[in-house]
Amino acid sequence: MKIEERLNAFARLGDKFTKTLSCNEESELGAAIEKAHEQNPWFTPNNVRFALATIAESWLKPDVLNSWIARYPEACFNPQHPVNVGVIMAGNIPLVGFHDFLCVLATGNRITCKLSARDGNLMRSVANTLIQLEPRFSNLIAITDGTLRDFDAVIATGSNNSARYFDYYFGKYPSIIRGHRNGIAVLTGKETQSNLTKLGEDIFTYFGLGCRSVSKLLVPSGYSFTPLLDSFCQWKDLINHHRYANNYEYQRAIFTINQTPHFDTGFLLVTPSEQLDSPVGVLYYQEYNKLDDALKYIGQHDKVLQCVVGLPEIYPKAIPFGSAQNPDIAEYADEIDTIVFLSQLQAL
Repeated sequence: MKIEERLNAFARLGDKFTKTLSCNEESELGAAIEKAHEQNPWFTPNNVRFALATIAESWLKPDVLNSWIARYPEACFNPQHPVNVGVIMAGNIPLVGFHDFLCVLATGNRITCKLSARDGNLMRSVANTLIQLEPRFSNLIAITDGTLRDFDAVIATGSNNSARYFDYYFGKYPSIIRGHRNGIAVLTGKETQSNLTKLGEDIFTYFGLGCRSVSKLLVPSGYSFTPLLDSFCQWKDLINHHRYANNYEYQRAIFTINQTPHFDTGFLLVTPSEQLDSPVGVLYYQEYNKLDDALKYIGQHDKVLQCVVGLPEIYPKAIPFGSAQNPDIAEYADEIDTIVFLSQLQAL
């Protein structure tokens, strides 16, 4: 297939996502959306729908795809010797491995997907849907629940413990190994109510389980939390999700026993901490005296931060409030360009 044909197939896949979401079309994909939570309770229909809609709108529009590949030499998408790339996908949020799936196939290579047991059959349904739209992909896509075999390179994503395991077993192969990451937000007290409302999306979407989910706030000393906590009220129904509620209630009990200072909204605990990775149902914050102190903290934790949310005049690399779960197609995890990595495999 030519690159134009591959991209056309993905654009049609995006259209299929949109159609399935808009009319509850009966299909393998539609069934997977509704049943994913049976295998993974965190994959609620709303969260799965959000993931599909975001992918369709932000990545799979023809103009987006064409602008994306225009950043690279044509040779990146016309390999002389296509390779087989094993992609180990995490299962923390719905379709978290889709971007790797897109990159490998867009570059004309073959992919073997090792799915997470927590995937809820979503990625398999997406792959089958793509093959239905463009049958020539059937020879380029393999999915396994077992051990990866017969691969030339590996892209693996998981927890920090998993990353150490991946590095041990796959370190001798060309590889991208990704461990756990978090998002952080820098506040100054000058944010608008709209900013704070959108920040809630960065914190609560996917129950805060994404590698881009904001798990900590950096706030000025003496910061007033009232406007912020008021803006979170629209997320109060999260407490009706049994697993989220169990985590929240457990953490609240621990805070009570240990007399840990915190704010309690009835569905979220906000507590001071120097740590970065907060548990489900908890949001950390840390005060700073000078903005330079906040920027220093970010610099010290740069290797474990996937994104920084805030006003651009405060931090040049900050992304806008409300955009953490909607990355640009060219915004690569850990700032490692997957297309460049895949193109370099031709030289091996």
